[in-house]
Amino acid sequence: MITLAHGNGGRLMRQLITEIFVKHFGALDTGADAALLPHFDGETMFTTDGFIVEPLEFPGGDIGTLAVHGTVNDLAVAGATPRYLAVTCLIEEGLPIATLERIAASMGRAARDCGVAIIAGDTKVLPRGQGGGLYLSVAGIGSKNRGVPPGLACIRPGDAILVTGTVGDHGTAILLARHEFGLQGDLMSDCASVLAFTRAAEAFTELRFMRDPTRGGLATVANEIAQATSCRVTLDEARLPLHEQVRGVCDMLGFDPLYLACEGRAVAVIGPAQAVSLLAAWRTLPGGGRAAIIGTVDAGRAQVVLRTTLGGERTLDELEDDPLPRIC
Repeated sequence: MITLAHGNGGRLMRQLITEIFVKHFGALDTGADAALLPHFDGETMFTTDGFIVEPLEFPGGDIGTLAVHGTVNDLAVAGATPRYLAVTCLIEEGLPIATLERIAASMGRAARDCGVAIIAGDTKVLPRGQGGGLYLSVAGIGSKNRGVPPGLACIRPGDAILVTGTVGDHGTAILLARHEFGLQGDLMSDCASVLAFTRAAEAFTELRFMRDPTRGGLATVANEIAQATSCRVTLDEARLPLHEQVRGVCDMLGFDPLYLACEGRAVAVIGPAQAVSLLAAWRTLPGGGRAAIIGTVDAGRAQVVLRTTLGGERTLDELEDDPLPRIC
């Protein structure tokens, strides 16, 4: 039976994709955010994503900006320049026209800001009670930027791991927007394009890999790296950039911010000789002031270990439960 945990980006979702979709689809590449189309022209990359969120509008964005930035970011971290989007809107009966127009307007603005054109789409209306107001499915096409796109196979022991900014902001902002547990706050989602950061990273010859830590957060990306490389991934808690509201909410509710979604952050793995230079480049960009070198890829058993501020170590396993459903 399918549960919400099958969509959280963790172990159950990985098993679902591998045991059902890869089994029957054959050519499906699960190790990249976007696929290169070699039989087309060898320079075009393609991706697709689905978006559900509650509430539809939240501090820092809405489902429309989330859909545009999420698709653009998948292309960007795969080493492509986004060009075109196609959008499918699944609208639940009863959604106010004014809400739909606000979301469409913000979606159009986000696309223009990212330099992409929305050129195709489809619309379906679901009966009342059979949807969450509005679901979006977006496909994106982009052009490859370099000879060999960054990928998991390029990672080596000794490489450094960087993140472009604070982690867990989106997941926490959505929780606060729902007014659950009696909590309130003014934290904004990090929903944004990471194009400027990925373009800066691509100038470095030792760039190995990039990923946007959405569902399952930073810990899920780290586990993906460990499993793909059969290496130990070590993260340094003292270096992890966290917003104080994220830290406070997680402390009160027992959440781990490393598993909460980001929607405007990129993780990069790069050779150790160029890590400090990449960090300096990122910190000059708007929104990059809290970029950080957060860990390393090390020889050893495939696992993710957090080196704590108290001097101990804690294993970060793959996500099992789904603490915050419908966040992306």
